[in-house]
Amino acid sequence: MTPLAELFPAGDFRFHLTLRRGEPAEFFKARDGSGRVLGERAKWLAETPARYAALLPEGEPLLAEVDELGMTDWGLPKTTSVHGLGAVLEPDFLLLSPDATGAFRLRGGALCFPTGWALEEKLGHTLDFIHGVVPGLNPALASPIHQFLTKLKPGVAFLRDNWGITADEELNQHPVRALPSPVLPVALDRLWLRVEHQALVALPRTGGVLFGIRIALHRLDQVAQDAEIRTGLKRALVSMPAEVAAYKRLDAVRASVAGLLG
Repeated sequence: MTPLAELFPAGDFRFHLTLRRGEPAEFFKARDGSGRVLGERAKWLAETPARYAALLPEGEPLLAEVDELGMTDWGLPKTTSVHGLGAVLEPDFLLLSPDATGAFRLRGGALCFPTGWALEEKLGHTLDFIHGVVPGLNPALASPIHQFLTKLKPGVAFLRDNWGITADEELNQHPVRALPSPVLPVALDRLWLRVEHQALVALPRTGGVLFGIRIALHRLDQVAQDAEIRTGLKRALVSMPAEVAAYKRLDAVRASVAGLLG
């Protein structure tokens, strides 16, 4: 996992496509010895299977290739469905492939721990459509993302991270749950830094892409004990455009959180 200080590079807040190389097997292997993560995944997949996992016909070859990789390279049992793979993998995963125009579309996946978005609403759509709700993201990164995906090399996981701040440590932030956003008055011991650790892996046989997401939660008062992280997070909050703060549901509290960070 990336050191938390690296989430907040020098300078004002901006969207950036900073990637580093990793091993696919290392990212997707089981890490939670308690079994809590897989247990919670099984809970959501059993309660509302169509909400948390889905696969379009165009995604079936992608799933078969991922299943093969999981068995041969990652030590996973063979599965026969997107729900089955979603139940044995700790990270969420999404399957992407280009359409006739070359635009990458979401073909399926298992998303048990979404950060405020719904798989069923994005299924079949292009990345530009999916990212369109994030203010400023497409103008900044749409072209670099497309170029990167079209040139993605197999055998490597390309890793990046996103962050936000939440009012609870729930892994599943699906919008239907209507979990509350941070509100005033704020206290650092009642807020969490929510980090999405992401991995992009080429699927050479199908020309698709496997996108993995691991969620990590860090209580903000504990994170703030590190001076470098505290300074970087404060800088990001203060310099974040208003529309981005609103999208991240931080507009009401970011000034107060920045103040508590010193």
